[in-house]
Amino acid sequence: MFTPIKNTKVYEQVINQIKDMIQDGTLKKGDKLPSERDLVDKLEVSRTSIREALRVLEIVGIVECKQGEGNFVRTDFNDTLLEPLSIMFMLNDCTLQEIFELRKVIEIETAALAAKKITESQLDDMRSILDTIKTSDDEDEKVKLDTQFHYSIAKASQNFLIVSIINAVSTLMDSFIKDARKNIISNLHKEIIDKQHDKIWKALNNHNPSGAADAMRTHLELINENLN
Repeated sequence: MFTPIKNTKVYEQVINQIKDMIQDGTLKKGDKLPSERDLVDKLEVSRTSIREALRVLEIVGIVECKQGEGNFVRTDFNDTLLEPLSIMFMLNDCTLQEIFELRKVIEIETAALAAKKITESQLDDMRSILDTIKTSDDEDEKVKLDTQFHYSIAKASQNFLIVSIINAVSTLMDSFIKDARKNIISNLHKEIIDKQHDKIWKALNNHNPSGAADAMRTHLELINENLN
């Protein structure tokens, strides 16, 4: 429950209480927060502090303000990392190579983790994605399905942070290399890509973490070679 706050950095304490309530399950995704007036009464702080805390929580993507309805805990956190990553990319003159190196580090270990936790239904869904990639003549669909395959592996890790980070990194990369990715998947190495996808899937199906990591590493190295 909310408890009164007496501290010089009041709005930070408000933020911490709301974050703690989300982490311990008191507040769940989609829940409506108390009104500003109720928060003022419950926390015994000024309305200015409440508004500042809510503003920060909205900026970082934890809370969503709906005009005329109130403030809600966000239901979809997948895009909340994208904007900060994009800003860092621009401010620090990051290269595509640096983004890809981040993706490689994360996805290789994610494949290993997914091999331990993946379910039969997830394996079936991935198999269906890969079969459709092989038979589709639509290049845009292939790119979409390839992204979906990698995202499915992230979800199979059963780690929310991994899913969010991979989604943000992949989206950031695609904003710069969508055409190159389409060319790689559809033309340059179609048969090789299909075989690599199959090898990743087989390792996941066998619940072989090291095999999944090795297969993902080989796959990403081929992609990287053709982005340069």
